Amino acid sequence: MGHRAVCVLVGLVLIGLGGAAGVLRVAVSTEPPGLDPTTNAAGIIRRLLHHNVYECLVQVNERGELQPQLATAWEVSSDGLAYTFLLREGVRFHNGETLNAEAVKQSFARAMDPATGHPRPEYYAGIVEIEAVDEHRVRFHIAEPDAAFLSLLALGESVIVPPGAEDLARHPSGTGPFTFSEWRPADRLVLQRNPDYYMPGVPAVEGVVFRFIADPAAQRAALLAGAVDVVAEITPELAVELEPNPRFTVVSGPSNLVQILAVNNERSPFDDLLVRQALAHAVDRDAVIERVFFGLYGTPIGSHLTPALPFYRDMTALYPHDPHRARELLAEAGYPEGFGATMTLPGNYPQHVRTGEVIAAQLEQVGIRVQMERVDWATWLEQVFAQGAYDLTVIGHIGRLDPALMLTGYGPDRLDYYYRLGWRSDELDQLLEEGAVTVDTDRRTTIYGRVQEILAEEVVNVFLQDMHDIVAMRAEITGIAVYPIYVLDLSQVVLTSTGATSGPTGP
Repeated sequence: MGHRAVCVLVGLVLIGLGGAAGVLRVAVSTEPPGLDPTTNAAGIIRRLLHHNVYECLVQVNERGELQPQLATAWEVSSDGLAYTFLLREGVRFHNGETLNAEAVKQSFARAMDPATGHPRPEYYAGIVEIEAVDEHRVRFHIAEPDAAFLSLLALGESVIVPPGAEDLARHPSGTGPFTFSEWRPADRLVLQRNPDYYMPGVPAVEGVVFRFIADPAAQRAALLAGAVDVVAEITPELAVELEPNPRFTVVSGPSNLVQILAVNNERSPFDDLLVRQALAHAVDRDAVIERVFFGLYGTPIGSHLTPALPFYRDMTALYPHDPHRARELLAEAGYPEGFGATMTLPGNYPQHVRTGEVIAAQLEQVGIRVQMERVDWATWLEQVFAQGAYDLTVIGHIGRLDPALMLTGYGPDRLDYYYRLGWRSDELDQLLEEGAVTVDTDRRTTIYGRVQEILAEEVVNVFLQDMHDIVAMRAEITGIAVYPIYVLDLSQVVLTSTGATSGPTGP
């Protein structure tokens, strides 16, 4: 099997038309809290809708290379301060509006308006003007050179939405190969083929039904019974079970996803570096990967970058697993008998929950008594991410295409609510500011190498692994793309055989 995979894959079933594409049915563990990636931070929105319902000016391929999407070409001025995009002609939004330069300008103006509540406003802080040059050319003027500017335009937060769009959170409208059909809360999200899509023959299927099935046992049962065609983000146990079964394909691989034990640096005793260092020595990354991921589905990391990026520096050896040293550090910090803490975990992500359980046992060995608290996803987003009401949590950060984008939560553009880190570094702020505007690769390598050293040394969080995607699907499915960002592209999926696997397309 291949060992790199798109974050979510889909399967299709035939509808008895001798090879005609049918409906894709995919089980996902998490229901989106809304359907507008420009107003909500939940990654699951971009995972399901980016490339499918919404599109960007540019896109990224499986090798991390930028390619045209709604823009067919672009030029960058010699001073790096102006980007001119030539737009694809004949494109319409799902609501019938025409894609043109003015529509692109309004889409970004909406994203930059504080009233919109965009989840990553820092992405566009450097834009000083957007100019509709003519019907099919739009020009961005930025305040200073930005090495990550093109990359951020390929992310799900930068999708182009129709002018005057309203209520996208419940009725998404973009330019993509699928249009929104129905959303039944707590049950399913339904998309249908866009008959007016600008690429002939795309998509290759008639529609997709995302079923919200949080329980791994229920996902397994649905797949084996033929009620769904794919289970995304399956548990390692199910992956190991299905690997030898010729009816299914299991695909896994690094996903450029940073799994962390997030630490609330504002709360005592985690505001003490000695305590955080004790945490780092107490946690055994290799044991987590072995016990939760069967030693197969994770790559250890020691900072908030993964080996998927060229600027990665391996910092895993800085704090080796050493319970004795952890106890010494706790005693130095004034906690010779240890202390109690609460670990709040998102119950909809079984891999994070199981990782938390393993870590809790490891912390117990050094005197840190952990009370486990499982909450639903909406509660986690509000309580942990937005309010910082937690001690410890385990979560994954979706990959970005440039270190400047992946590290904004730690630097001068950090969001005030970003886990309530309660940690600041003038050196780190200066380095991140410089790295964002530096285009020289060697200098950027030096900058981000030092950034990773600081994050690791200060144990801002305990960095665990690049958690691999593991997806199980029916063996007939092909056309799966691999991306280094949190995106699912259903447009190219096809079925390689016919007849034998015909089945129902309904519930």
